[in-house]
Amino acid sequence: MGLRGFGSDNFSGVLPEVFKALEESAFGHQHSYGEDKYTEKAIEDFKQIFGDDIDVYFVYNGTGANILSLSAFTHSYNAIICAETAHINVDECGAIEKQTGSKLLTVPTFDGKLSLGLIHNHMHGFDDQHHAQPKIISLTQCTELGTVYTHDELKEICDFAHAHDMYVHMDGARLANAVAYLGCTPASITKEVGIDVLSFGGTKNGMMFGEAVVFFNTTMSKEVKYIRKQLMQLHSKSRFIAAQFSAVLKDNLWLKSAAHANAMAQKLANAAEQIPSVSITQKVEANEIFAIIPREKITKLQNECFFYVWDEDAAEVRWVCSFDTTENDVIEFANLLRQELC
Repeated sequence: MGLRGFGSDNFSGVLPEVFKALEESAFGHQHSYGEDKYTEKAIEDFKQIFGDDIDVYFVYNGTGANILSLSAFTHSYNAIICAETAHINVDECGAIEKQTGSKLLTVPTFDGKLSLGLIHNHMHGFDDQHHAQPKIISLTQCTELGTVYTHDELKEICDFAHAHDMYVHMDGARLANAVAYLGCTPASITKEVGIDVLSFGGTKNGMMFGEAVVFFNTTMSKEVKYIRKQLMQLHSKSRFIAAQFSAVLKDNLWLKSAAHANAMAQKLANAAEQIPSVSITQKVEANEIFAIIPREKITKLQNECFFYVWDEDAAEVRWVCSFDTTENDVIEFANLLRQELC
């Protein structure tokens, strides 16, 4: 491997502030299973962002966060509506259906975003004992195609869901990138539009490990502590997840890191779209770029600077920038693209 790759924001290391927080929390004894001062502090940090009327649960990873979120709102006879490209459908090895027992009802989309028109396709079979009962809509922000839901788009879906006695989950593995792109407050595209539960990402934005589940609909979170234990997502030394969150939430570090990743993606997209044989396929609204490039050049480019193929049939690839992507990384990769593709 030559250049630093653009495969995933999971490839990146750890923010120095996070590493320092882990080091500082490593000494001495604290109560276990969340009854420690670090967990208490991190929960207060989340309340500074979203208000006091929330419940926060820390988990190991994104799949665990999504399962815990959706398990709180569903029974095994329910169904979950999501985009066909959703992480819960494509990249979690059937975990949602196995662990919740609920059926995923997927919707094909061009840009990864659900709309009322698309959701309507699955709004039938209510009160029919032969039909899985739709109960929750899962949205990804940012979407798996790097696009971002606006405040109005989210509110329209949440209002619709609640009018039909349904709930809305947000997979916010890259929520920070969406907030940075929109220039809004985190609450304005989650709690204030009617999101019931949020999987709040940490790992893709500079943490070593750990995610958070934030319940805005706290009437549904009363038994979540038991579900988390059964799902093997209760960390005995919870302080090591909590301390990281306090570090990234302090002084809006999580948003600054995401804004940098977004800016690097835009810089790379601007350079790549000047190459005639490159076609950018999605709006670059966060830290991901999707592009069609000459098929015969993909392997050689990957050997020089790794990235993933998104759609084999279309020769569509994905480039992802991270909090630690540098301008020099972008310039070197753009030069490589020009060298190989022009």
